[in-house]
Amino acid sequence: MKKWLYLVVAFLFMIFLSLMSLRLGAVPVSFQDVWASLLHENNKFLFIIYEVRLPRVLVGILAGFGLAVGGVILQSIMRNPLASPDVIGITKGAGLSASAVIFLFPKSPAYILPLAALAGAFLAFAILLALSRRLTLSPASLALIGIALGAVFQAGTQYLIVRHPTDINMALLWLAGSLWSKRWETVWSLLPWITVLLPIVWWNYAKLNIFQLGDDTTASLGLNIVRQRFWLLLLAVGLAGISVSAVGAIGFIGLIAPHMARSLVGARHQWLLPLAALLGADLMLLGDCLGRIIIIPREVPVGIMTAVIGAPYFIYLLRKERQRKW
Repeated sequence: MKKWLYLVVAFLFMIFLSLMSLRLGAVPVSFQDVWASLLHENNKFLFIIYEVRLPRVLVGILAGFGLAVGGVILQSIMRNPLASPDVIGITKGAGLSASAVIFLFPKSPAYILPLAALAGAFLAFAILLALSRRLTLSPASLALIGIALGAVFQAGTQYLIVRHPTDINMALLWLAGSLWSKRWETVWSLLPWITVLLPIVWWNYAKLNIFQLGDDTTASLGLNIVRQRFWLLLLAVGLAGISVSAVGAIGFIGLIAPHMARSLVGARHQWLLPLAALLGADLMLLGDCLGRIIIIPREVPVGIMTAVIGAPYFIYLLRKERQRKW
C-alpha cells in the first residue's frame, strides 16, 4: 500500500472514532442527534455533545498528536526503539509536580494543576540536561540518566501518596491518565502549543533522518550534534509536557504509535511524523471509547485502556526483535 494511503486510512479511522466517542457513553446518542448537535440545532443532547463530549474528543486528538510525535523525536535522536517521554523522566516529573499540587495545595484553582505538570516536565528536562551536559548529550547517557530521574520522581510521587492516603482519588485519576471532565478551556490551552510545535518538528524532518545515520555521519554532514539534539529534545519535551499536563500520565502512546507508524511507512520522517501523530490520536480515542463502555455508567481511565491495548503490541515487538537477533 502506498504511504499516503496509510495516512488517509489513519485519518478516516480518527474521524470514525471521533464520531463514536461523541455517540457513546452513559447517555447513548444517535448519529442523527450527534450531527444535529454539531450543527447547533436545538435538541436535548446539545449540551452533552457540544459542551462535554466534543472538547473531550478534541483534547484526546491533540494530546495523542503531542505524545506520539514527542515519542518519534526521542526514538530518533536517541536511536533507541524503546525511548518515550517516560524513559527520560518527563512524564514522571510532570506526575510528581501535579501530585504535589493535589496533595499540598488541594484548594488551588483548577488551572494550576496543568501549569504545575508542565513546569514539572520542563524541570525534569533541565535536570537531565544539567546531568548529561558533560556527556555531550549522547543517546546512552540520556537514556540512563532519564531512567534514574524517572525512578526518583516516581519515588517522590509514591511518598506523597503514602503521606496523604485519604486524598488520593484525584491523584490516582491524574496519574492513570484520563479525558474525564475535559472542557473547552483545556482545548484552548493545548491548541496553540500543538499547532505551533508540530509544523516546527515536521520542518526538521531532514535532520531527524540524518540522526539515524549515527553521530559520526551526522557530524561529517555539518550538523552540530549537541546543539541540534538539544533543540529537538526541547521540542519533544514541549509536546509531551503540554500533552501530559492536559490528560495526565498516559504512557504507551509515545512508545507504541511511533513503532506502528515505522512498521508501515519506514523511518523517513516526512512520512513517519504525520502517520505517528494520527495513530497516536487513534489510540487515544480508541482507549477512551472502550473505557466508557466497559462498565457503564462508570469509566475506565484512558491511560489504563491504552496500556491494555499497547502492552500486547509491545510484547509482539519484543518477540519480533528477539527472533531477528537470533
